[in-house]
Amino acid sequence: MLETITAIATPPGKGGVGIIRISGKDAKKIAETITKKILIPRYAIYSNFYTHDLITHTSKSIIDNGIVLYFPNPHSFTGEDVVELQGHGGPVILDILLEEVLKHGARLANPGEFSERAFLNDKIDLSQAEAIADLINAGSKQAAKAAINSLQGKFSEKINELKDLLIQLRMYVEAAIDFPEEEVDFLSDQHISLSIVEIKNQFKEIIAAAMQGQLLQEGINIVIIGKPNAGKSSLLNQLAGQDRAIVTEIAGTTRDVLKEYIQIDGLPLHIIDTAGLRETTDLVEKIGIERAYQEIEKAEYVLFIIDAIEFNKINFENLIVKWKINSKKIIFIKNKIDLVNEKPAINTTEFAEITKKTSYITISISAKTGEGIDLLKNHLKTVVGYQQQEGVFLARRRHLEALNRALALVEVGEIQLEQAKAGELLAEDLRLAQLALAEITGEFTADDLLGEIFSNFCIGK
Repeated sequence: MLETITAIATPPGKGGVGIIRISGKDAKKIAETITKKILIPRYAIYSNFYTHDLITHTSKSIIDNGIVLYFPNPHSFTGEDVVELQGHGGPVILDILLEEVLKHGARLANPGEFSERAFLNDKIDLSQAEAIADLINAGSKQAAKAAINSLQGKFSEKINELKDLLIQLRMYVEAAIDFPEEEVDFLSDQHISLSIVEIKNQFKEIIAAAMQGQLLQEGINIVIIGKPNAGKSSLLNQLAGQDRAIVTEIAGTTRDVLKEYIQIDGLPLHIIDTAGLRETTDLVEKIGIERAYQEIEKAEYVLFIIDAIEFNKINFENLIVKWKINSKKIIFIKNKIDLVNEKPAINTTEFAEITKKTSYITISISAKTGEGIDLLKNHLKTVVGYQQQEGVFLARRRHLEALNRALALVEVGEIQLEQAKAGELLAEDLRLAQLALAEITGEFTADDLLGEIFSNFCIGK
């Protein structure tokens, strides 16, 4: 049987209430010793919390007082006996109370261990466990709603429905293989091909929804680059809705990367302002420019700001080649249109990039007056495929990787069947696709992955 674990379940710092959570076979005994009360399941009891002499088995001084809640197994969050001691939220008081619980045989819980035990005891599946951490870390209302949907099992339901379709088709294919003496060629009938089409459509719907969830969970990284005084810091301030970066007419004001977290209709953006790109002898500025290069490599989108007065003199194709930036992730910003009496606009320009045709986007704005900022925001939502909609569930990168891997297996199996009538290969690909989906909910998951997932939780959860 697993050891009894305990931890402070409330955030660090001072507060009105502080909670010590205990889970395991000795949770009730430890709590009754500290409170000198007989605990009743799911009944709130007001009590003093006492220190206890382990030699004389007598209660000594009062540590604190508050509410005690007892949840017997299996009707608790972890599926084990769980007790919560809800006292005052002073860090010193909580530490003393935690030491008392540890003294009676509990050990300090590892990060995420309460949630891990809930998963291991089949109270929640793995995607629901991850949703707990995502709910705690949600950076917007939309992300919190999506995390709640995942925690309630909506994502898991979609995965299980898809998995059932795979199992049904796999059983049909394997039955067709097992009865080759039948006159009807089951592998060539429409049932299999129609089922594969339905499964692929289901995959695409779930992947599209999961991509929305991943955007809410992770957001996108956007780097602002350009020459000194092009208006990079002014654009950051406009997007952030406040003066976060210093704006002056002196070239080289920004000498390091400046990061800001903002939201556009719930879409998280990690905006990075960089040092102006130019030749310089200033050592500190050189370091800032080198860091700008590093951020460009990691960025999902790059906003290249150019002064409107210089805009028509620029060879954009040469800039793309010089900076080795994928043209699909670069957006040229024509800034200071208020100085040349232009209106906000968005344009697409095609050009030949080595052996293929490609294009780049230009958006005309004024970072000083705010003209065109809404146009830029809407374009960013469009290029990442972000849509505000109800029923979105939060998803992680590993979920999308598993979904795409499973879909690829189904598509390979379909080709094997069409080209070689290889029912055995289709059945095996369906089996592997089923296992890939099982990784999402945790039915089939490596121990090292579990360790990685739960180690990122806070202690006490």
